[in-house]
Amino acid sequence: MDDTFRRGPMLVLAGRANRPLACEIGDLLGEDVQVDGATITNFADGEIFVRIDRNARGRDVFILQPTVAPADSIMELLLLIDAAKRASAARITAVVPYFGYGRQDRKDQPRVAIGAKLVANLIVAAGADRLLGIDFHQHQIQGFFDIPVDHLYAAPVLTEYFRGLELQDLVVVAPDVGSAKMARGFAKRLGGSFAIIDKRRPQANVAEVLNVVGEVEGRNCLLIDDMVDTGGTLANAVTALKERGARAVYAAATHALLSGEAPRRLQESPLEEFVVTNTIHVPEDRRFPKLRVLSVAPLLARAIEFIHSNESVSQLFELGRQGPDRH
Repeated sequence: MDDTFRRGPMLVLAGRANRPLACEIGDLLGEDVQVDGATITNFADGEIFVRIDRNARGRDVFILQPTVAPADSIMELLLLIDAAKRASAARITAVVPYFGYGRQDRKDQPRVAIGAKLVANLIVAAGADRLLGIDFHQHQIQGFFDIPVDHLYAAPVLTEYFRGLELQDLVVVAPDVGSAKMARGFAKRLGGSFAIIDKRRPQANVAEVLNVVGEVEGRNCLLIDDMVDTGGTLANAVTALKERGARAVYAAATHALLSGEAPRRLQESPLEEFVVTNTIHVPEDRRFPKLRVLSVAPLLARAIEFIHSNESVSQLFELGRQGPDRH
């Protein structure tokens, strides 16, 4: 008999990288689902110790852990997967709201590692049977895994919020060419027009705006990206749009890394509001008045339920899906 028919009840575990999101998901899944079923501690030398405190034999195990820096978050995920595998779990799904190292997805210069592929290999080697993620930096990262991948989009969560603002004369702006496809999708769903910023990157985490392609004068602008790290690119883009006569500038991103001076930089920029999701936990000391955090817990909870019951997850990401590029 196929193991899908022998699979037992759901067991949801969480690493330490985003416990608030895990608790939200646990509440949505019901009273029978608890996410504190594992002990995770550090030895004096920094080594991570993991023990699953509940019976995992024959169960459908979901392990929630965004792989944010430092790399301990990846190690925690791998150890939890290994522990579940050795505890005879029927199936193990890694729920990775933010897939770290996603920007290292190709050899763009000599003698560099392809970090995204390496992390994918580690997750598969540890024993994960499938992976559930949100807004990979590049869609082709799905192909780095030799297991099924359910790639969700935060677009439904973000578009619902901005639709509620009822912004008039809206222009959705891509901060670079890589975000153009995502921005076009938002423009279509919000009934706005589209613009793109032409920029160059003289070095990592540094960007210079060269031109804005599209009509932004007198319009409400919405900058869309998958992640914001140091905030320099976004702050420069906001300033460039205001200099070109934009009425108001909003910004949205799925993953709020907010490294270094990003909170101060964005708060001091002429930005109306910066909207992100909680795929990455934003601690209180990294939050600022212009920041609004939306929850992806309902999206992930529904996906987990569908996977557990062997239903199609595609209905959850239709909103974010774009057709193939034609060259």
